[in-house]
Amino acid sequence: MIITQTVPTPVGPLALLAHDGVLVAAGFTADPQEMFTRLSPSLRALSLREGDLGDAAEAVREYLAGRIDALDRIPVEQPGTPRRQRLYEALRAVPAGTTVSYAQLAEKAGLPRTAARAAGSACAQNLIAPFVPCHRVLPSTGGYGGYYYGTPVKEWLLAHESRA
Repeated sequence: MIITQTVPTPVGPLALLAHDGVLVAAGFTADPQEMFTRLSPSLRALSLREGDLGDAAEAVREYLAGRIDALDRIPVEQPGTPRRQRLYEALRAVPAGTTVSYAQLAEKAGLPRTAARAAGSACAQNLIAPFVPCHRVLPSTGGYGGYYYGTPVKEWLLAHESRA
């Protein structure tokens, strides 16, 4: 069974989905079904039920209150090749309040700078925002770049973290 809980944030509702106590999806939407449809086929075969996600929801509230490292303690799991998993691990290691370029993210994952495109793809396919903080990756050419939930959400997250 997949348990879902939606937590209000200043930039809209954040839907959290967990399986066996591990966060498998999170995204800025009021409709958990939107996140559920992005899960792997094996997880989509499970039922979706609203419930209390306890520590994950509490971590979001702490993050919003200014403890910007609160999301780091929540276990997450999402599909991906070993290379993609290295990129997700490197993303989780980017400290709150800082940013990296796609090339720097690739380097942190132990991949060559030429893997910046792979880093961008990993961010685009990330199912667990902001726990896997793809919002902390910016293009080396400047600006904010894209974000699955829109540039205003990315801008708010970065501003929130820089204030804390």
